[in-house]
Amino acid sequence: MIVLKFGGTSVANAQNIKLVLEIVSKKSQNNKLAVVVSAFSGVTDLLLKASNEAASKNESYKVTLEEIQQKHFETISNLVSESHQKQVIETITTEFNQLKTLLDGCFLLGELSPRTSDAIASFGELLSSQIIAVALKKVVSDSTFKDSRQLVKTNSNFGKASVNFNVTNSLIEDYFKSNTSKVVLLPGFIASDEKGNTTTLGRGGSDFTAAILANGSHATSLEIWTDVNGMFTANPKLVKQAQPIETISYEEAMELSHFGAKVLYPPTIQPVLKANIPIWIKNTFEANVNGTLISNTPESNGNPVKGISHIEDIALLTLEGSGMIGVAGSSKRLFEVLSKENINVVFITQASSEHSICIGILNNDADKAKNAIDETFELEISQNKINPCIVEKDLCIVALVGENMKNHQGLSGKMFSTLGKNNVNIRAIAQGASERNISVVINKNDVKKALNTLHERFFEDNTKQINLFVMGVGNVGEKFIDQIHQQKKFLKENLKINVRVIAISNSRKMHFNEDGIALKEWKELIEKGEKADLNAFISKSKNLNLRNSIFVDITANDVVASIYDQFLKENIAVVTCNKIACSSKFDNYKNLKNLSRKYNAPFLFETNVGAGLPIIDTLKHLIASGDKVNKIQAVLSGSLNFIFNNFSSTYSFHDVVKEAGVQGFTEPDPKIDLSGIDVARKILILIRESGYQMEIEEIKNNSFLPEECMNTTNNESFFASLIKNAAHFENLLNEANSKNSRLKFVATFENGKASVGLEFIPQESPFYNLEGKDNIVQFYTDRYVDQPLLIKGAGAGAAVTASGIFADVVRIGNL
Repeated sequence: MIVLKFGGTSVANAQNIKLVLEIVSKKSQNNKLAVVVSAFSGVTDLLLKASNEAASKNESYKVTLEEIQQKHFETISNLVSESHQKQVIETITTEFNQLKTLLDGCFLLGELSPRTSDAIASFGELLSSQIIAVALKKVVSDSTFKDSRQLVKTNSNFGKASVNFNVTNSLIEDYFKSNTSKVVLLPGFIASDEKGNTTTLGRGGSDFTAAILANGSHATSLEIWTDVNGMFTANPKLVKQAQPIETISYEEAMELSHFGAKVLYPPTIQPVLKANIPIWIKNTFEANVNGTLISNTPESNGNPVKGISHIEDIALLTLEGSGMIGVAGSSKRLFEVLSKENINVVFITQASSEHSICIGILNNDADKAKNAIDETFELEISQNKINPCIVEKDLCIVALVGENMKNHQGLSGKMFSTLGKNNVNIRAIAQGASERNISVVINKNDVKKALNTLHERFFEDNTKQINLFVMGVGNVGEKFIDQIHQQKKFLKENLKINVRVIAISNSRKMHFNEDGIALKEWKELIEKGEKADLNAFISKSKNLNLRNSIFVDITANDVVASIYDQFLKENIAVVTCNKIACSSKFDNYKNLKNLSRKYNAPFLFETNVGAGLPIIDTLKHLIASGDKVNKIQAVLSGSLNFIFNNFSSTYSFHDVVKEAGVQGFTEPDPKIDLSGIDVARKILILIRESGYQMEIEEIKNNSFLPEECMNTTNNESFFASLIKNAAHFENLLNEANSKNSRLKFVATFENGKASVGLEFIPQESPFYNLEGKDNIVQFYTDRYVDQPLLIKGAGAGAAVTASGIFADVVRIGNL
């Protein structure tokens, strides 16, 4: 015989029940079946709501009762043939009359006893099973209905009764031996005590009913039919990459279900475990999918971790004090008082010094537990031997589960380091001697990030998901997004990095998509997005709390540069081509560096100097290896190099500056480049990265621009001033030609002093033949004394800058 159980979603409506009947009909062709059904989806909650409303003397219980009735009569109308409707309506009407009497009694008395609560809650399964039994009769004529209360016997602990297995097993065995029907349909969840009073087996008790019947009838297998394709490696609602588990042991399934895997009610496994009855978790809506097999001989796939689960709404209680050290019975008193208050402990950890004990319980029990504990240890607390019980609420337990974890070293380390890298703070840790389960207590706000991070580490072939929040989608930003779109598949297949753009923003609009923005249509999406708001952008980025998040600043905006600390403090990495932050006050620069280390959030700005050239990265390696920079000489402005390389007697200074802007080599405000402030920022960053402390004001700026040009307030007047002062620029060109030199804007650092300015470069200088928009940097160090370390290449342009930003993102992905 096979026992099948169908949950609330499987019997949610007439359409779903017809699928159930198809499955039962097909299975019954070759097997004798016991079919257990739950209440229609949502009905148990409505029954509890109605009972509480009635006990509170709230007449809205009548409205709730009407809603329950409507749901059942609508199902009868859509499921049962007209010729049988009258019979089932009479039966169900009788049941509703009894239910109404119970609710009316609660209303008159203004109270709800556990016994009455059980009686009311039982109607969900009683109603659904009797309706389905009539519909089943037409599909499988050789079928019958049996009230589970006649087979499953319990004590009188109303609400969550304990089963008397000796009596129950005997009743079940005798019934199925004598029953000849192909299919027996029974309500789940409900039972009765020795006096015949209705009891219930706890929420999820229909699974338990099915397991009890499977054990008592010596079934060959138990099938739990639900709305998912088996047990998953993690909750698929929170972890979209979660995968169905093909086979799993009883113990592993028990651990996962205890820690929140709602597809299976935890007590279900116990009755079938000793009898070695396999359990199948199947999907009513995809009946041909294999599902998950739970047995004592699961197949191994080589991964010691079978799944990751979690329990939400946990409170952590800590009892500590010197008065507990070496004192026998402290733990006993603690757990005894919790037991008396009927408080379930789901997590325990104790310091080896016996100085403290931490326990995890449900949030709702926290206040009651604290009061009871403080009362029990009142004497020790008054003597300052033990501190009052400390309560931390709004926590969550995350558990790593696997039968073979005990045979693999370093799993705990991998788990903790993976969480630590994403700034998930662990409040407590517990690991059983069997090493089948490693549990940690974390903040509930971090649960989604934690589950996804751990799942990525243990189940996704080490593929790392990177989530980008991009500010600035102009010339460089557009190229950056294009490069991500082009390289996305390559990165995933070859570097195991899955890059997703979660948010994009320009100065007018912004658009968010937690599942990743479709990069083919990002321009249309941002135009349809909400109004750009920097504070809202920050808030949304934080609240999403996604793992491996990176804020990418592709602006030249000082306000945007001032908010990096807000991201770093939230463990959100920052990648930027905006030079303002790193060239701001030294204290701010240093603070950003410190925040990056403290919160394990990378802060990368390779494109601050040399666009896509590996200048800063090379400098970091020099310093890390113990070298010391003594002198820097550099041409650091690709835009200025382009301008002076193309400035000639036939191509005016005004025209070449205009062309540089058109090609995207200058900042939107070209005066930033031509004034030398941009170069001063770049050399300042190199100086700071070399280990020296300096402010921008300390750098001497030998500007070549006339004062009239410097005093302009907008681009239009600036370009007009270039025309007006054309003779000044021509004189510079003529002087360079007369000296057989070329004009280059050079940055220098030596002996603790720095300067930037236009220089006449002779032919023998390596700077002389610097063409186009190229940059060049020479580092003179303790190791590179006579011949400097030289880095040369394109130092401006949207594509190369975007590639430098992209490279920083990939660096973070490889960390």
